[in-house]
Amino acid sequence: MTASMNQHEIREPSPLLNSQGALAQVGWARQPLLDCNLEAARFYALRPLQRFRIKRWDYYGLTTPTHYFSFTLADLGYAGQVFAYVVDFEARRHEEQTLTLPFGRGITLPRNSTAGISTFADRQARMKFEVTAEGRQIDLAWPGFGDHGLAAGLTLAVPPEHESMTIVIPIPGRRFYYNRKLNCLPATGWINYQGRRWEIRPDSCLGNLDWGRGVWAYRSFWVWASASGFLPDGRRVGLNLGYGFGDTAAATENALILEGRIHKLGAVEFTYRSGDFMQPWHMVAPDGRLDLEFVPFYDRTAATNLLLITSEVHQMFGRYHGTARTDDGELIHLDGLIGFAEEHHARW
Repeated sequence: MTASMNQHEIREPSPLLNSQGALAQVGWARQPLLDCNLEAARFYALRPLQRFRIKRWDYYGLTTPTHYFSFTLADLGYAGQVFAYVVDFEARRHEEQTLTLPFGRGITLPRNSTAGISTFADRQARMKFEVTAEGRQIDLAWPGFGDHGLAAGLTLAVPPEHESMTIVIPIPGRRFYYNRKLNCLPATGWINYQGRRWEIRPDSCLGNLDWGRGVWAYRSFWVWASASGFLPDGRRVGLNLGYGFGDTAAATENALILEGRIHKLGAVEFTYRSGDFMQPWHMVAPDGRLDLEFVPFYDRTAATNLLLITSEVHQMFGRYHGTARTDDGELIHLDGLIGFAEEHHARW
């Protein structure tokens, strides 16, 4: 699968949408420069119906040497979801729990990714994400998760100079996708899971954020690959790769992340066997800047069927092997970097 090599970098701030409801700028940016004025969207003649088609989510992940922890608050218009999951790399198992809320009731998500609090709380679970001067604060208490509950108090460091893979692309029918991805965030704090307390240290644990806002086609498909880890010399290294919905003529979301800096990649070709996901995947850039083999060791499959909203994702956890070249020509060798690659089909 390929995308155009043309990469338009957004450098000036503006609203996301103009007064006619169209994207004011299209392309990619190292920082979130656009004000997410979703109230200006114009894609239905009956404007009160628009809120049911706007999708918003904050997805956080944490990669440790032995586990991947994930926490999400999402408002999908028709419904909201609060969910968490834990993947055990060594045991080759995962545990997951979801609360589904009609029309997203009780979920609060901020306008932009640069400030504010995302939160949900009821008798079953409490989840809170807060942007602070230190970075991102994650607080979670879910007593009924698994046999012993799940709780966390985490800080993900985001220095001002840390760059993000931010993309703004159109989707036919006056729809659009505005997304910010942050990788390789040094994590500190604790997690209680399965009756055990994990101390989270920045020299071995890294967080990531997928912050999405937009309006998609009802039937959507995408592939996303991501990793956050360390090179043998101790430098933090990450990947964000993907394709699927949307017009990527102005920019892809493909990037190598090294020590908090985005090294922008253009087209990346994915080769994998849909339906036989445990076979190795390949991600190759035609210009020679990326040549990776991804070898899965676990398939986290999650399916949702809420009649109007259905979703099926195969999120493969595995190891990346190969090379990636930075903007200044350094060849980075990846030898067993843990991450994931997923195929996702949705009607939403």
